[in-house]
Amino acid sequence: MSLIRKPLNRRSILRAGAVGGAALATPTIFTSRAWSAGYLNEPTGAEVTLGFNVPQTGAYADEGADELRAYQLAVKHLNGEGDGGMLNTFSSKALEGNGVNGKKVAYVTGDTQTKSDAARASAKRMIEKDGAVMITGGSSSGVAIAVQSLCQEAGVIFMAGLTHSNDTTGKDKRKNGFRHFFNTEMSGAALAPVLKNAFGTDRTAYHLTADYTWGWSQEGSIKKYTEGMGWNTAAAVRTPLGAGDFSQYITPVLNSGADVLVLNHYGKDMVNSLTQAVQFGLRDKQVNGKDFAIVVPLYSRLMAQGAGENVKGIFGSTNWHWSLQDEGSKAFVKSFGQEYGFPPSQAAHTCYVQALLYADAAQRAGTFEPCALAAALEGFEFDGMGNGPTLYRAEDHQCFKDVLVVKGKENPSSQFDVLEVVEVTPRSQVEYPADMLGGELGACNNGA
Repeated sequence: MSLIRKPLNRRSILRAGAVGGAALATPTIFTSRAWSAGYLNEPTGAEVTLGFNVPQTGAYADEGADELRAYQLAVKHLNGEGDGGMLNTFSSKALEGNGVNGKKVAYVTGDTQTKSDAARASAKRMIEKDGAVMITGGSSSGVAIAVQSLCQEAGVIFMAGLTHSNDTTGKDKRKNGFRHFFNTEMSGAALAPVLKNAFGTDRTAYHLTADYTWGWSQEGSIKKYTEGMGWNTAAAVRTPLGAGDFSQYITPVLNSGADVLVLNHYGKDMVNSLTQAVQFGLRDKQVNGKDFAIVVPLYSRLMAQGAGENVKGIFGSTNWHWSLQDEGSKAFVKSFGQEYGFPPSQAAHTCYVQALLYADAAQRAGTFEPCALAAALEGFEFDGMGNGPTLYRAEDHQCFKDVLVVKGKENPSSQFDVLEVVEVTPRSQVEYPADMLGGELGACNNGA
């Protein structure tokens, strides 16, 4: 399905980002056009502009397309169009479907290309040229960390999209950045007990790992929890993002003595590596007197759908799934399905929720000033958005909620019914001390 964004009125976008007041000293990467006397891109017209920065090309483009669909749906609901979706189930009742702080919500988009430099350039353009007061999106932790740093320097809020590396709210956390998505530490804590029950404690794992911050983080967390329950690690091999052909990396697994393959891959990389692993006969192999197992630590419905029958019986974790029966999830699935004709992915869910959480914080704060908005998000507890009661922890800006363990469904009823939830891991099991992952939030930046 091709995705067509309704064109925005250029004048209204520029008006929303119009600047007044005396000239101020600015960071070298930003021009004086973007600044105002109050805070960066303070909206003075009838609209407020948000920047949706997603991978529209590259290895994670499928997730990016679903993210953009979700953002567009969120804008409709915030502006009073459609059925309201999760605004009807959200425990906070500050938003009424009539815009935010008396302004209609407009948006501009950028293509991250799943590349940090491209993502920073598109975010910079939306802030400088289009007057975006907030940036959100992304399907790569490398991109998220780069854009979060840019937003901190510029003085706007960054509402991270799909980013799973511990570093985003660990060593690279920033005061202006917030993450709703879970992280690799939580995946390890949720997955390990399920893997222990399914495969036992006497196992030898071989990791294939995407060679960037998310892959390193995912590998580390899975090794931490599986080795903690008795597994050995035969090897951990790094693979380039967007490799396409993984046969040269899978061949050595056959003679490694490993009886588990852990694919720390995402998006099209996971589809390709899993498909090739199955074609190499790994799923039907016996090693060390045990049936060979494959694990995909981070799943999405889009990936599972792309890999088809190859996902059957294979365990992983996910942030959210469209089959959940809480009222918030059902409301979102209904709205998204009516709009687009198919259920949303976890990428769509987290981005939709982030847009609503930003708008709600602005409404509760009575302003779009970044530091006031950050204060409204810190320590905020809410419900009605899927995954049960959720906390935006003040100390690291990480959300804590229930985590899902899923596996590929043996007998799917449709092309979308490819994963089944096998365990809802309670929030208490995946929480960890705020200082465990390192980093310092630093000071909030209003950009003025």
